[in-house]
Amino acid sequence: MILEEDLQYVVIGKFAYGWPEMQDLRTLIPKQCELKGEVNIGLLCNIYVLIRASKLEDYVTLLSKS
Repeated sequence: MILEEDLQYVVIGKFAYGWPEMQDLRTLIPKQCELKGEVNIGLLCNIYVLIRASKLEDYVTLLSKS
């Protein structure tokens, strides 16, 4: 089964030595990056998180912070 998702403004983050709890990431990332729109954060693989922004401005901010 193939699912099509809206991955227009997506950033993939990597944690080399472990990561905080997912709920902590969902709280900290928007606050530390001062994001203005909706952001969905989920686990992509063991060490990767998928961060999906709803606004282009937030996407650019996320890219500039990485």
